[in-house]
Amino acid sequence: MCGIVAYIGERDAQPILLDALGRLEYRGYDSSGIATINGAGLQVKKKSGRIKDLLELVERKPSTGTIGISHTRWATHGEANDANAHPHVDQSGKIALVHNGVIDNYQTIKRLLREKGHTFCTKTDSEVLAHLVGYYYEKGHEPDYRERLESALRQALNEIQGTYGIALIHEDIPDFILGARRGSPLVLGIGNGEQFLASDTLALGAYTKKVVYLQDFQIATLTKDEFHVKPLFSNKTMKLKIQKLDYEPGSAELGDFPHFMLKEIFEQPTAIKNAFRGRISIEEASAKLGGLNLTPEQLREIDRIFAVACGTALHAAMVGENIIENLANIPMEWDYASEFRYRNCPLERNTLFFAISQSGETIDTLGGLREAKRKGFRCLGICNNVGSTIARESDGGVYMHAGPEIGVAATKSFVSQVTIFSLIGLLLGRMRYLSASAGQKIIHALEELPNQIETILGQSAKIRKVAEKYANSKSMLFMGRQANYPIALEGALKMKEITYIHAEGYPSSELKHGVIALVEPNVPSIVITPRDTLYEKNVNSIEEIKARNGSVIALTNEGDPDIENLCDDVLYVPKTLETFQPILNVVPLQLLSYHTAVILGRDVDKPRNLAKSVTVE
Repeated sequence: MCGIVAYIGERDAQPILLDALGRLEYRGYDSSGIATINGAGLQVKKKSGRIKDLLELVERKPSTGTIGISHTRWATHGEANDANAHPHVDQSGKIALVHNGVIDNYQTIKRLLREKGHTFCTKTDSEVLAHLVGYYYEKGHEPDYRERLESALRQALNEIQGTYGIALIHEDIPDFILGARRGSPLVLGIGNGEQFLASDTLALGAYTKKVVYLQDFQIATLTKDEFHVKPLFSNKTMKLKIQKLDYEPGSAELGDFPHFMLKEIFEQPTAIKNAFRGRISIEEASAKLGGLNLTPEQLREIDRIFAVACGTALHAAMVGENIIENLANIPMEWDYASEFRYRNCPLERNTLFFAISQSGETIDTLGGLREAKRKGFRCLGICNNVGSTIARESDGGVYMHAGPEIGVAATKSFVSQVTIFSLIGLLLGRMRYLSASAGQKIIHALEELPNQIETILGQSAKIRKVAEKYANSKSMLFMGRQANYPIALEGALKMKEITYIHAEGYPSSELKHGVIALVEPNVPSIVITPRDTLYEKNVNSIEEIKARNGSVIALTNEGDPDIENLCDDVLYVPKTLETFQPILNVVPLQLLSYHTAVILGRDVDKPRNLAKSVTVE
């Protein structure tokens, strides 16, 4: 989850590293640090807290030099303090290393190095890796210092178990950077007389448009004029595919919004348009998804769909299950990627897999994808990052084109993923049971969604007033039925993530099976109650809550005045096809959690203990 940036060139490294690192703070914000090399040797400065704390430190004690590495941390091993912040140095104090990932066997290596006289200053696994590289460097005999450092890194990486994305420099080699990856993203940025390494392309867009995505078990060597990529187990330079970075200036800027989360909530109409733009055929009343890399014959052979994901993406898959089964009449299942990768799941032969991840780097989702491929299934990805690992390792898929999502709490990625499942359901449905007229109605409903969300966004001030009323609640219950059950889960997740109020999501029908014991005046229930086939059932649940003095916020369709007399507060959304109603229903819940967090003074975009992209298990 950590952010890495490295630079070598002719410009002063510090301002470039700090600027690029600031763009990656959403990946980790427990601590940060920077290391540069100049005529005075290796300079390391690091600080717990946010990047602004590091900026204050380097303003007092500037780092100079045209080569450097930097890091923003999300703690795994060792608390968030100055000592445990990256970069870490080896025993000699000449090698500095930044690391994203987890070294599983670091305790064993640490014990062996201690027996050889090494002393450690931190509780991190990353410092052990720095020492191990330094140990092999001191043992090396290669006359060329670059070759010796590269060889030391290879030997160290061959000993460790775990995941890594790393960059390192050596005080005695002030014109050379090494990088490597296994299971944690790392991208090489190519400039004119300068080179970059980063854990996310978002750090590079302002500096270069040419990138190379490193793959697992690859090592990158950088000078200001050259770069090479080699396999970990070979010294042979590889041929590389240089890709153009799709970067729009300002896409990752706040603009007039106070928080990225609010900005991204308001970007959802555009995100939905981007998800279906160019993918709808009015003439065929169907969807066009060439990226699936499947022929019509192969699509018709699908007997079951299985999706793996985590967090908000899993909730999108749960909504997708309802969409696929309703539109295409194909059974669909989903599972937590973290569980699927370790269990023996019986699967039918003609099962199509989907791996869903905004970043395309979620470690558990990637593990689920690889497990499915290992078993011989065709696997497709739904992700937002064209150069991500899931995008590269999938047999095909659908890109979201949602633009950068910086807020840790996912919003626009959710509606984009559900929209893509709607397109998949339309495509498969038209191949099976859906008539052309039904397909046309579905397309019309999809095209109306952006305008309908704009209507909901216009109610933001009203939703804030509701948030003010319930901001001091000790807990909240979210309830819905069928495809709105995952919306209840998503609403509860957002409330937990950014307000720290305990919240749980349940099917409304489960109220009497234990949940009702939690009902009391200071525990409001948010009941998703659209005017659908289960409307009366949901109203019965509301009646049961009110009979026990519980507060109720109902979320229903416009034009339902009766429910106002029953509930304490009502949030209205436009009506659409029942299959797509969850896409609209999630937006007020996003705004409710956002406004509640702001009222409580929470750090909306950087909630405690969380980071945007989970790249460690």
